[in-house]
Amino acid sequence: MPELPEVQTVVDSLNQHRLAGRTITGAQVHWPKTVSPMVPTDFCRTIRGCRIERVSRRGKYIVMDLSHNLTLLIHLRMTGRLNWADRNDVRNPHEHVVLEVNSHHDLRFQDTRKFGRMVLTTTPETILDTIGPEPLAATFTGKRLARMLGTRKRQIKPLLLDQAFVAGLGNIYVDEALWRAKIHPLRQSDSLSVKEITSLHRAIRQVLTKGLNNRGTSLGGGKGNFHAPGSGPGRNADQLKVFRRTGRACPRCRTTIQRIIVGQRSSHVCLCCQALDG
Repeated sequence: MPELPEVQTVVDSLNQHRLAGRTITGAQVHWPKTVSPMVPTDFCRTIRGCRIERVSRRGKYIVMDLSHNLTLLIHLRMTGRLNWADRNDVRNPHEHVVLEVNSHHDLRFQDTRKFGRMVLTTTPETILDTIGPEPLAATFTGKRLARMLGTRKRQIKPLLLDQAFVAGLGNIYVDEALWRAKIHPLRQSDSLSVKEITSLHRAIRQVLTKGLNNRGTSLGGGKGNFHAPGSGPGRNADQLKVFRRTGRACPRCRTTIQRIIVGQRSSHVCLCCQALDG
């Protein structure tokens, strides 16, 4: 699933294409669940003629502020991507929603597994206000993270994956941050020392910044892999230290990296660097 660096890379690419300022002249929906709970005819009728005022990100959502007091929220989920396509290009069978943004180009939502969603709403705050703080914001300080952790008693990895706790983190960057901070993913959140919280805060920001600088993480070459609109895959996979490196040597201590299950999710850990007893 695309995480904060991948979603921000998509937003940056859309802004490079100068999407803001364009008017949506038409729309097509080829998989109704993508725009649920709206029915496709209502979605197409409502969005037609809307001017795109701004494209931004909140957590893992792409946020398009439209005219007529509308907002389009796009969640890529596991395999969603946005394609910047020539109008004459044949639509591939996985492009489920097409937005006509000028006389020559479409913005097409592709999703091989069909889990992604596009929500057209006049009340985006009902979704966006439930999301936790942005981890790269200046207001997300080490002290704030310490206060947040002090009120929770959960395993640290599932807590960091909780979008209501902190925005935009997923399996890749949580594994990488915990390894960098030398914290086992099964540690209880309220057991971390001040030093460990400081290291975790720094690690979260470092791995996200690296992901952004490398335009996201693409794993493999499948159709569901991450690509930004109008550009190639992300370059961050080669920079990963533990994620999907099961059986390889830890870059720090050379212990073999293990794959364990935490909260029904695969986790990658060095049991030497990230001792469970802290």
